[in-house]
Parts: sequence; structure tokens; C-alpha cells
Amino acid sequence: MPSWPNLSECLSHNCSWEEIHNATRNADPGLPPLNYYSIPLLTAITIACTLLFLVGVAGNVMTILVVSKYRDMRTTTNLYLCSMAVSDLLIFLCMPLDLYRMWRYRPWRFGDALCKLFQFVSESCTYSTILSITALSVERYLAICFPLRAKALVTKRRVRALILFLWTVSLLSAGPVFVMVGVERDSMWPTNLSSGMNETGFYLEAGDTRECKMTHYAVESGLMGAMVWLSSVFFFMPVFCLTVLYSLIGRRLWQRHRETNINSRVAHRDKSNRQTIKMLVVVVLAFVLCWLPFHVGRYLQFRSLDAPSPLLSVLSEYCSLVSVVLFYLSAAINPILYNTMSWKYRGAAARLFGLTDSQPQRGRTASTMKGDGSNGWTESTVSF
Repeated sequence: MPSWPNLSECLSHNCSWEEIHNATRNADPGLPPLNYYSIPLLTAITIACTLLFLVGVAGNVMTILVVSKYRDMRTTTNLYLCSMAVSDLLIFLCMPLDLYRMWRYRPWRFGDALCKLFQFVSESCTYSTILSITALSVERYLAICFPLRAKALVTKRRVRALILFLWTVSLLSAGPVFVMVGVERDSMWPTNLSSGMNETGFYLEAGDTRECKMTHYAVESGLMGAMVWLSSVFFFMPVFCLTVLYSLIGRRLWQRHRETNINSRVAHRDKSNRQTIKMLVVVVLAFVLCWLPFHVGRYLQFRSLDAPSPLLSVLSEYCSLVSVVLFYLSAAINPILYNTMSWKYRGAAARLFGLTDSQPQRGRTASTMKGDGSNGWTESTVSF
């Protein structure tokens, strides 16, 4: 999860040694706690994340295989969905380190480079997903509201180039994470601690308070605040654009539905478009609902560093805890939605597993209907 503010950051600024010791019931008052949550709660979150890992990896791999293996599935819409599947797979690769930090946030044993890298990957994949959803929605808007223009503008080659550009923007936007995050020792704990065993059974070395967390430089320089606002812009601006786009698309489809003089080909195309839009709207809603708690938690965490408040600290910590599960749910849910809402995806998945040998009817393209410019039917309208 791209939670570059450390899970314990806010609590450590507002809790004394004795308060944290009493809250965690550490066996030795001279040893810092290994986590700030109860073992049953951590166990439940780990089980949930493990199940999401299995479902998400299997589903996203299947999405990539379906799009890459079958020619009729290689539409421009599905290229975006395939890019999102790659992003989700990379997010799941970071899950083990995320869970490790929840169970034992100190000492961090994997080095400064891995600390920076796994949070950079999560952050950049998050940006890539929201940009891909936005670009895909713009393409759907063009294909439905301006079909003739979309026929000329939207091609597979251009979509692949745009996806590459979006990944480049995402990687560059997440670049400051390499400066913001690092392994640092916590200066609030004594350094002359005796080694010991806490109640979880983990052995803690004397004075080893290395943490993978937000650096003091990032907080003091204002870089953390800038990244909080950047991540908020990456979330709320696309959500606003998506709301406007799907409102315009819905109005256009409703106007066409009320027209009585449309021919059967246009009616069939609009039916296909409505099915695609329904699925994409559900994907967008799932993304927003899964990510809203994370951004609320990140903002509260930033505010608690600016103006320390025990209430803000507690709210931000447990909001961050909930957002961990929702974060991985967001990465796992898309293939489930495709399978539930798209008969074409279900058919391709059945072919992939050898459950059926039947080939789907090839979608009509502009090349098969020359002279019928009124349809504006392009391959980009044939999707999941």
C-alpha cells in the first residue's frame, strides 16, 4: 500500500512511552512495541489480504492472458484494462512487505533501497490505474458521442502509445517517494535498551529502532505536504472528470434510445455501448469507494503532524488500517466485475480454460462496412 507516512508516525508524536507500553502490554517496559494493533485484528487483516492476493493475482493474470491470447479481445478498451491488470499485479507483489510492516514495523531488515522501491511501485501503480480509467472513459465518450471522429483518432497503435505515456507520467509523479521515504531510527526511544522478547514472540535487538517511514527531511521541508496534495489531485480531479464524462455519455445514450428512426445496426451498437458503460461505471465506483478512505486517512495523518491531536491520530491510524484492505480489494475486484458483467469476457475465460471450443462471432469493424459511415462502428466499440 502506498502509505509512505509510517503507520506509527502520528501515534509516536502524541503518545508517551508509558501510554504506548500500556496500550500494547509489552512484556518489557524498556522495549519499544512491535505494532500498535491487537493480534486478533492483525490476524483478521492478514487473512483477508491473503484471500485478496490469491483472487487478485489469479484474476489479473487471467485478464492479461485473455487479452493477449485472443485476437477478438484485443480491442482498445481491453488494452487499457490489461494495463490496469499489470498495475494491480505489481501492487500485489508489494503486499508481503506491507503485511510485514503491520506485524513488525521495527526493526526494518530489508535495507533502504527496498523500503523506497516497494512504496514507489505502489504509488506509481496507483497513479497509472486512475489515469488509465480516465483515458478509457475519454475514449468511450468519443466513441459514443463523436463516433466518426473516434474512428480516425482511436487506434490500437495510438492507445498503446498513450498507455506508455501514462505509465511514464505515473513513474515521474511518484519519483519524489525516493526522497520522502527511507530507513531511519526513531530518536524518541532510548538507544541503550536491553534485548528481549515481547508477547508476540519476536526477538528485538538492543536499541534497533530502524523503520521504513517518512523521513524527517520530507516532513520539515514540506515535501510531504506537496505529495499529499499531488496524490489528492490525482484522485479527485479524475473523479470529477469521470463524473462529467459519464453524465454526458448517459445523456447521449438516452437521447438515442428515445429516437425511433435509428436503424438496427445503430441500435445493436448502442446496446453494446450501454453494456460496456455499465461495467466501466461499476469499475469506477469500486475504485472510488476503495480509495476514498485512504485519501481521507492520509489527509488526517498529515494534519495530525501539523497540529498534533490524539483524536486525529487515532482516526488516521484506523482509517489507514481499513484502507489497507480496501486498497487490495481495489486491485482484486476488477476481474470479478468483468466476469460478472461481461458475457464476452466469460466466453473468453471459458476458452482459456478449455471449457468451450466455440469461437465468438467477430465484431463488425469499419473495414467490413465500407460506405456505411452513419454507423461510426469502430473496433474500439467492441469490448468486454
